[in-house]
Amino acid sequence: MTRYFNRLDRVFDADKSSSSSTAITLKKTIGKYFLITLILMLGSSTAYAAEFTPVGLWRTIDDQTGKPRGLVRITEANGEYQARVEKTFPKPGEESNPKCEKCEGPRQNKPVIGMTILWGLKKQGDAYQGGEILDPENGKIYRARIKLEDGGKKLDVRGFIGFSLFGRSQTWLREE
Repeated sequence: MTRYFNRLDRVFDADKSSSSSTAITLKKTIGKYFLITLILMLGSSTAYAAEFTPVGLWRTIDDQTGKPRGLVRITEANGEYQARVEKTFPKPGEESNPKCEKCEGPRQNKPVIGMTILWGLKKQGDAYQGGEILDPENGKIYRARIKLEDGGKKLDVRGFIGFSLFGRSQTWLREE
């Protein structure tokens, strides 16, 4: 910042015809605007960075057909992330509110809409992991990892058994 004001001094020293009080007033005004601009830039970048969480509504995309399958809302409570199905986009001939027929335990034959399909994820570096994900079509539960991509507009969702190498991924698109 000192270098900036030194440059201003050279500009005003070169112009001997301007009064010194005008030069000082102008220098102070430019300095104030510079400081205000700097504060606004830092404040907006902090707010921008705060938006990068998976919390929100996501459109799930079938990794085999590339077609939308549903809307899932991710929420956070006490540093742990979970997701519930809010809406499904059934294929022709499918029920509009399918049941998880292949699920086991308390989820068996329960409606998919409203079901928690992702739970226990915690932020670890630039990803969220340590949780599990349910595939309502086959009733299986997998370990899960999610990672924001494309400035928070996309979510890479990976379900796997054992190592992340053995699994499959989907890309979800942010709706809100």
